[in-house]
Amino acid sequence: MNHLIGGISSAGRALPDLDGQRFLVGRSQGPYLWDTRGTRYLDTAMSFGATMLGHAPQAVVEAVNGAFSKMPMPSFAHEAEELAAVALAECTGPLSRVVFVNSGSEAVHLACRAARAATGRTRIAKFAAGYDGWYDQLAFGNVSSSEAGMDAGARPEKDGMLLLRYNDFQDIERLFAECPDIAAVLIEPVLANAGCLEPAQGYLRAVADCAHRHGAVVILDEVLMGFRLHAGLCGHLYGVDADLATVGKAIGSGTVVAAVVGKPEIMDVFENRRANRAGTYSGNPPACAAVLATLGQLRAQDYPALLAAGNAFRERLARIFHDAGLPFSTTGFGSVFTPWASDEPPSTYLAAFARASKEWTLSLHLALRRAGIMTMPFAFGRLYLTFAHDETALDELEAGFVKAVRTLATRAPQFGSSPV
Repeated sequence: MNHLIGGISSAGRALPDLDGQRFLVGRSQGPYLWDTRGTRYLDTAMSFGATMLGHAPQAVVEAVNGAFSKMPMPSFAHEAEELAAVALAECTGPLSRVVFVNSGSEAVHLACRAARAATGRTRIAKFAAGYDGWYDQLAFGNVSSSEAGMDAGARPEKDGMLLLRYNDFQDIERLFAECPDIAAVLIEPVLANAGCLEPAQGYLRAVADCAHRHGAVVILDEVLMGFRLHAGLCGHLYGVDADLATVGKAIGSGTVVAAVVGKPEIMDVFENRRANRAGTYSGNPPACAAVLATLGQLRAQDYPALLAAGNAFRERLARIFHDAGLPFSTTGFGSVFTPWASDEPPSTYLAAFARASKEWTLSLHLALRRAGIMTMPFAFGRLYLTFAHDETALDELEAGFVKAVRTLATRAPQFGSSPV
């Protein structure tokens, strides 16, 4: 009997067996993983977005090791906590006050608590099919749930969490007409877990402006997209005037760290104890050292070059599939994108749900693993490209896809519409 449930602590990180063999990571470095048998794989899962610098970047590892050897977990304040907050605030514009926590789910939960305290209201609105953490309230309406489809005229609600249809300009107006007592609108700028669906032009700004007109707080959930398009918040690139934001993943290069950042007038609810915050491990020295080292590196990186290289690679992928006579498209950006077995990429969740095929995605994943490439094995999964994916790595990735697509081409007739 295995004592570890399912063999792994997070079900979302589970991989299928390949030829009867379980995959266990032995080590990781740069854009590569090695299993416990020593086989190397080019990685595109990349800690689900937590490693913009690649696995185990030397400067971050050295900083974390140094902090851990000096004081791994003091009970009280330490200098690096404020220094890390300063470094983060320098990247988040008017969201200049910081609270460190340990996970993205925790950060979103805390941001919602701040919004309720600041407004005196209790209800929160989030995007249907968005992922804002695994806590019960926040998980309502996640991708593939019955509520995420939002039947015509429906306004799903559970425990004070309401759903909003992504990329629907009219639905945000209907939301506040129906529910004027909303404390906050939780904006995930890109519906990453629903297939990297991008916002329509002007949509995010329209959502934020409508929320503010009705006295609601605007929260950007940037746990996944923060620091992926530039050294800052994705929502700021789209012109969103946010009051709070949650960040994690990329700010710590795989270290267990996340944060809430916000405007001073909102974050004052923690200062004057109108809202509680706690956490033994929040802002611990190794995590803060990782933030300092990571942000220092990210601010020096060439994001436009990464995005250009990634977008060019997406075009290379499309040619590989089309040359094999297979439909293919992608949604997303050069640093994170979702592949589709369709020439028409989806722009809404309902379209994405109709196109998603667990059989196609799993078959592609297994074929790529045999070719030395690691990907997410489930529909709506994403490929992450990082600053460690240099030209050599991208050429290797292309060669792996060429091999995998040849395998898929021989089995193409069995891949129909098979939504998750």
